[in-house]
Amino acid sequence: MTSQRLSWKDFLAQRQAVLETWPTGRDVAALEDGLRYQRTIPEAKNFAKAMAKAKAAGRTLLQPRAGVALIDDHIRLLRYLETEGTADLLPTTIDAYTRQNRYEEAGRGIERSRTAGTSLLNGFPAVNHGRDGCRKVTEAVTKPVQVRHGTPDARLLAEIALAGGFTSFEGGGISYNIPYAKKVEVGQCLRDWQYVDRLVGYYEENGVSVNREPFGPLTGTLVPPFISHTVAILEGLLALDQGVRSLTLGYGQGGNVLQDLAALETLRELADESFRAAGFIDFDLTLVFHQWMGGFPEDEAQAFSVIGLGGFVAAAGRVEKTIVKSPHEAMGIPTKEANASGLKATRQVLSMMADQRICADNDIVRREKELIRREVHALMDAVFAAAGDDLVQGVVRAFAGGLLDIPFAPSMYNKGKVLPIRDNEGAIRLFAKGGLPLGDDIMAFHRERLQERSRAEGRPVTFQMVTDDIYAISKGKLVGRPK
Repeated sequence: MTSQRLSWKDFLAQRQAVLETWPTGRDVAALEDGLRYQRTIPEAKNFAKAMAKAKAAGRTLLQPRAGVALIDDHIRLLRYLETEGTADLLPTTIDAYTRQNRYEEAGRGIERSRTAGTSLLNGFPAVNHGRDGCRKVTEAVTKPVQVRHGTPDARLLAEIALAGGFTSFEGGGISYNIPYAKKVEVGQCLRDWQYVDRLVGYYEENGVSVNREPFGPLTGTLVPPFISHTVAILEGLLALDQGVRSLTLGYGQGGNVLQDLAALETLRELADESFRAAGFIDFDLTLVFHQWMGGFPEDEAQAFSVIGLGGFVAAAGRVEKTIVKSPHEAMGIPTKEANASGLKATRQVLSMMADQRICADNDIVRREKELIRREVHALMDAVFAAAGDDLVQGVVRAFAGGLLDIPFAPSMYNKGKVLPIRDNEGAIRLFAKGGLPLGDDIMAFHRERLQERSRAEGRPVTFQMVTDDIYAISKGKLVGRPK
């Protein structure tokens, strides 16, 4: 089951309207210009090729998050991260105004930042800086650069980013809508992201490899592995059908090491299985592991411990990339020095693990893998059953019926009935499944694991445990034990 490829006629009709939404769109009107420019980029700066080489070599590449308002400041930041921070891959995190297509306000933020002499935006306003501004950034560094954002309608951003020399584009029609936006209709967002993937597919068809990375962690708050896996696989299928070939699927650290390792292994297996079952064979699948997405301790030494555990799981899980956090996460946007410190701490862990192989073939990991497989198959089967001949409509109907449901997401199109909770060992389970199509035997296992915590803590399994766990996450802890 796949979606239908966006026709080239429909793509071009959309494209004219997309490029007219902001003046910098005029600079990318000629698709061939972007292709010519991408063909001049050295192979060492191509994200897709870097990920493929990491997979072949069994390496884990390091990438931070970073972005500021002004071009020269952003260049200095990225250069620092690739030299002092030893980052293998570089980010360009996009500002919040651009994510909501509020380009006039982004422009005012640029001017205020110039006046203040410091960034007053929480990222890089790529649309406002346009093709030439983006090229100035990508030409100034030696490593591949990816656009990271959070944009439901990323069509103009994608056009400018690809023409501007970025070789990887993050996000998807589910992962950059349901966890990020309140009123964006699911079907419209998926169609807008079909445009993005069709654009990437066009580059691929013309000999330019562009990496695509759906956003794995979703809300980053107690997301059960099977839910994030299902979303990643669905977004992967939608991208592949539009011609994308380099796919990096993500998973956010849950906190229980064995469950995290089981999740990473099953994500690779289930995605490969699903893509091939849909008839795709010409794709390059890699994984990214996101270090802890919850709250961080304010104490720097404790924060480094959180980063170190993430580095260990990335190494043991043999992922191709890990997104690295900084020891100043609790204080807001980190400095370049703090970002570099997180990178160096993670690299030290990876270096110490380089010649070691962690055997995750034990009863607990096997149990978790089998559980995740069954849960993902249950959700995927339900989406396919709802789809008819169009996977986009299957996803729309699945969210409408609660067959897909992302915990703690703001979208009005998300039922919000699923309540996750940790068991006594910190693994993420379900307190309430909402409308998820999970069998009674699966839910019996979840209840059994929660009863173990109930006995250990001497209190019943209630919604209070859920709220305690959410509060614990905000404090950089695992399980919300009663005081």
